[in-house]
Amino acid sequence: MAKEASARPVVSRRREVGDTSARSLLTTLLGEYVLPRDRPVWTSALVETLALFGVEEKSARQALARTAAEGWLAAERVGRRTRWALTPPGRRLLSEGARRIYDFGGDEPAWDGTWLVVLVSVPESRRELRHRVRTRLSWAGFGSPEPGVWITPHADREAEALDVLEELRLADDAMSFTATYGALGSEAAMVARAWDLSEVEARYAAFVDEFTGPHPASGDAALHALTLLVHEWRRFPFLDPGLPPRLLPPAWSGARATDLFRARHTEWTPTAQHRWEELDQRDGHTSRTYS
Repeated sequence: MAKEASARPVVSRRREVGDTSARSLLTTLLGEYVLPRDRPVWTSALVETLALFGVEEKSARQALARTAAEGWLAAERVGRRTRWALTPPGRRLLSEGARRIYDFGGDEPAWDGTWLVVLVSVPESRRELRHRVRTRLSWAGFGSPEPGVWITPHADREAEALDVLEELRLADDAMSFTATYGALGSEAAMVARAWDLSEVEARYAAFVDEFTGPHPASGDAALHALTLLVHEWRRFPFLDPGLPPRLLPPAWSGARATDLFRARHTEWTPTAQHRWEELDQRDGHTSRTYS
């Protein structure tokens, strides 16, 4: 992480940035800087910001092209230059993601012990569909203690589960109901089978270690730090089901990580957003030609 104003931010020690990571970082940039402004962004701003993470120009362009091919972005030529606008589907998906990211970890109402249970069966032979079900329902906060059984203490997420299963054309054969835990077995054991909370807690601890110390001194360093902060944090709504306190291990590290994320985001945002404006307002004119 950069410490001096003249220093170029370094790539996170935990990863080498490849094409997949470039696309993931691009998604973070679009959600954090492009979505709130409601205007197209020049290629140069995106390419130069990705370069802070060691992403080469070719990989940055590939990430843009593939994101556009997925329907998130639309290109607009202005002379020899290109700028990118979010499409309606791209804006909708990023807005949904932003709400999940920034609402995540907030105060929850007291839990009354009600579980939402969804039963959905996908044959082992349809592995891609099984993966999509797991990915989408996990993102919605569901866990699976047994094959075909999905649970969440957030009973208000039934509509979200229905949307997922309708999109995957599984709703007609699925079932859902609400219930409280009975006398057989233990609720704690069910939770342990549905979610690997030790892995989540280790991720939170690593997040706290990484972002406790840095104090970026320059615009580029702040832009790098804020982008990495949000990029790392946006994994947690997928990893952490947001269980009520009584279902969590004692001294749950997620609370400390949430406080740190909010403090750092508030601290770094003004300088990072100002630097983003500087990059984008150059209107595509840089020392290199970004077409």
